[in-house]
Amino acid sequence: MGEDEGPVLQDLLHEQSIKVVHRCSNWEEVVKIAGEMLLREGAVEEQYITAMTQVIKEHGPYVVITPGIALVHARPEDGVQEVCMSLLVCREGVSFGNTEKDPVHLIFAFGAVDDNQHLKALSQLMTLLNDEACIHKLRSSSSVAEVLAVLRECVN
Repeated sequence: MGEDEGPVLQDLLHEQSIKVVHRCSNWEEVVKIAGEMLLREGAVEEQYITAMTQVIKEHGPYVVITPGIALVHARPEDGVQEVCMSLLVCREGVSFGNTEKDPVHLIFAFGAVDDNQHLKALSQLMTLLNDEACIHKLRSSSSVAEVLAVLRECVN
């Protein structure tokens, strides 16, 4: 598959796949909320949400990829119907049990269908995550409209 194939980040993160909340009680609630956005779109089956939770229970908080940011996911065969991503902004932050990188404020839930179709969007996400000013703006967003504005500004 060529580099220009597959969705870009802004195809995946839109009004229905972004949510801003003030507080979440724990990481399991965060995974559920982020996963339910994907489920509502028909991008994953309900079992995918359970699988994302199980992966963290079995392997620990490795999904916290950098301070304050988690990328939760499971395997394609766990119920992914199409490449998808959601973003939950938890303003107060939530602990995943990673003392060096908690609290987590930005939770990206991600589903891939194969080894290739998600690469362009994931590459754009990694570029975004390396931009401290954009990450600060995302963390500070208080509405979906603000998050979308930051994404338009920061993602090429």
